[in-house]
Amino acid sequence: MGIGGIISAIVIGAIIGALGRLVVRGKQRISILATIVIGIIAALIGTWLAQIVGVETTDGIDWIELVFQVGLAAIFVSLYAGWAGKRRV
Repeated sequence: MGIGGIISAIVIGAIIGALGRLVVRGKQRISILATIVIGIIAALIGTWLAQIVGVETTDGIDWIELVFQVGLAAIFVSLYAGWAGKRRV
């Protein structure tokens, strides 16, 4: 993976992580860096799931893959926010 791939993974991870945070109700006390890392992980796993299901390549926008990614990001944000909140108490 070249520098362009790394930069695009960070940008897409930030977008997916931010969308995941928007889906989760309430305020999440997690950092921007954690949001980006969660977004990158969710994007990778969501793409993998889309490949398993057989919908990784469609005409136009890959909506199903995007739903997988944002849904996973929301789950991971919730889990991380709950875990980080318990750590601070």
